[in-house]
Amino acid sequence: MQAASRLFRERGIDGVGVAEICEAAGLTHGALYAQFPSKEALATAAFDEAFARGYNKVKTAGGMPAPALRDYLEFLVSPQQRDNLAGCPLTASASEVARKDKALSASFSRGFEQMVAVVESVMDHNVPPAERRDRALTMIAAEIGVIAVARAAAKSRPDLSNRVLVAARRVLTQVGDAPPRPKRVRRKRR
Repeated sequence: MQAASRLFRERGIDGVGVAEICEAAGLTHGALYAQFPSKEALATAAFDEAFARGYNKVKTAGGMPAPALRDYLEFLVSPQQRDNLAGCPLTASASEVARKDKALSASFSRGFEQMVAVVESVMDHNVPPAERRDRALTMIAAEIGVIAVARAAAKSRPDLSNRVLVAARRVLTQVGDAPPRPKRVRRKRR
């Protein structure tokens, strides 16, 4: 499973064939298809496994005890994440998953929700829960997009790629650290 997961993240689901996965995993086609009815079923299982492994790593922001929001952002929106194509399955597969089946979309959604929950858990608890949730959803979605843009620009414009990472970390930190919005007071019409 780890071989399939790594290959899918490095080259995309459509960028790797079943024969390559079998060779990397030391399996025959028959053995692989005895466990998975299709390549997409294998991809779903591989992404579930990658999310589970990655979740534990991210939960400690790369090994830090009791990480804060800033630690998560420095870990997630970093040159290391940009350069590790076989890293986070969310950043490796977001646009490709949209073209696949419902099971793979569900796997992606579960992984996304886990990441949102991690970020939400370290945010200021003076911020109302619904607002914390909205901020965490936005931050993880933005992180995925930031890494995609930074990866796409890295070869031709490393300066732009690095600037995107720095700017995103700064702005996302501001979003996460912002005080709660004041409640709107409704005035009665006369």
